[in-house]
Amino acid sequence: MSNRRQALVTGGGRGIGRGIVLALAAEGWHVAINFRSNREAAEEAAAAARGAGGEATLVPGNIADPASRAEVVAATLDACGSLDLLVNNAGMAPRQRVDLLEMGEASYDEVMGVNLKGPLFLTQALARNMVARVASGGSPGQIVNIGSISGFTSSTNRSEYCISKAGMTMMTALLADCLSPWGINVYEIQPGMIETDMTRGVKAKYDALIADDLTPIPRWGQPEDIGKAVAAIAGGALPFSTGEVIRVDGGFHMHRL
Repeated sequence: MSNRRQALVTGGGRGIGRGIVLALAAEGWHVAINFRSNREAAEEAAAAARGAGGEATLVPGNIADPASRAEVVAATLDACGSLDLLVNNAGMAPRQRVDLLEMGEASYDEVMGVNLKGPLFLTQALARNMVARVASGGSPGQIVNIGSISGFTSSTNRSEYCISKAGMTMMTALLADCLSPWGINVYEIQPGMIETDMTRGVKAKYDALIADDLTPIPRWGQPEDIGKAVAAIAGGALPFSTGEVIRVDGGFHMHRL
């Protein structure tokens, strides 16, 4: 087993996840890159991680599916031994944006499965391993959940996404409380408008809003902005914080007149 620090990043092949993988790799981590279907993107991210100075292992699987999730847990522990860092990044937007009054249960269930239920039960399984390591004299790991400004900002044409991200904030608090006796700190990072394939369809809209002073920092966020925040936490920069929500949103969260 490698002497490198060990991390799992779900949804690590593209977008924000890829930015996190590369930031950790640059610090010498071995990163297990979970992906659901786009192997080509995950392989490219793994190659880039190795080029940045880290190691990478691909861990395919759908965290929303219980059987597949169990395979992700087993493959991760096989590749890493135990984890120093879990990053719950995998997420999805609804396949169609529709008004709350027209939202269907199938869309709600799909988004909640990927964005909240899957991360919760994945964390439950891997946190047990972290606790066991501490109980046997090992060091505690850390957990970072990737939320969204949509957790506190109403968007009635993608209500299921907003609800899932609001739930992640409470999930972070519950995990931080539960795991504190073992020194396992839990954080949530809330990205703002990040330029990825998920936001490509609304780019023109947000280009105009950003130009019209939507955020004090007048630009799109980039995946590496989130990667830097995760790497700072992973490097031990916040040892006296847990349950903390860290907003990487260009100042969007401020209420300005």
